Amino acid sequence: MTKQEIFNLKKFAAEIRLETVKCIGSRGFGHIGGALSVVDTLAVLYGKTMKIDPKKPDWPERDKLVMSKGHAGPALYATLALKGYFPADWLKTLNQPGTRLPSHCDRKLTPGVDMTTGSLGQGVSTAIGLALAQKMDNKDSSVYLITGDGEINEGQAWEGALFAPQQKLSNLIWFVDYNHKQLDSSTEEVIDLGDIAAKFSAFGWHSQSVKGNDVEAISNALDAAKAEKSKPSCIVLNTVKGAGVPCIEEIELNHHIVLEGDLLKKALLQAETLLEKLNKEAA
Repeated sequence: MTKQEIFNLKKFAAEIRLETVKCIGSRGFGHIGGALSVVDTLAVLYGKTMKIDPKKPDWPERDKLVMSKGHAGPALYATLALKGYFPADWLKTLNQPGTRLPSHCDRKLTPGVDMTTGSLGQGVSTAIGLALAQKMDNKDSSVYLITGDGEINEGQAWEGALFAPQQKLSNLIWFVDYNHKQLDSSTEEVIDLGDIAAKFSAFGWHSQSVKGNDVEAISNALDAAKAEKSKPSCIVLNTVKGAGVPCIEEIELNHHIVLEGDLLKKALLQAETLLEKLNKEAA
């Protein structure tokens, strides 16, 4: 990638971060930690990698994303709004009565959402089903799956991890958001996941472990994954929960928090400052 392309992705990520904070802030609480940790991945996918058309959300030949960690929906909603799938004003209605942006992703409500998610682990099965269907239909499209690290405590995840290589689903790329935190403790304390990339490699996947909040590293890993034509790929994202907004990063248990008052003001200021800095660099 050129320096300009890297810069553009960083700026897109900063825009997504700001809109994600605004979105969750409008509700006053939410899963902001895990939403912010996958922002850079979403910026690369929707800013560079994925074959999509916001004017045709149901385009049959599009690439598809399954946000299995469905509570990161606000980050996906912010991304989709910025890409023009729906008006930005929708972001203010998060999880409100009558909203089209529920707490967890719902493909029947939100333009651009390819799969309903939120029951952790099930997105693995649906993503594999989508990838298998596209392969059987000889479609040149990819399926991208994002799970949390705590989420892969589920046995369903490892059943899928065995099945996908057997079917040679090279059109499937699975991201694991390895931020080392889950609902009420660290992943090391609940179930130590160890070397996730090595586990996937042992299961027959093309696996990589990268800096998960670095758009260039993510983009390079995606290029390598897409070059693999005989097996599915796993990219382990070594991330910081709450990444990019220091006052959120500093909260030890930041899986789900109240975001209002002084904390919301500080989070908005920090997200705005980052974007303003990038805008000045571009000027």
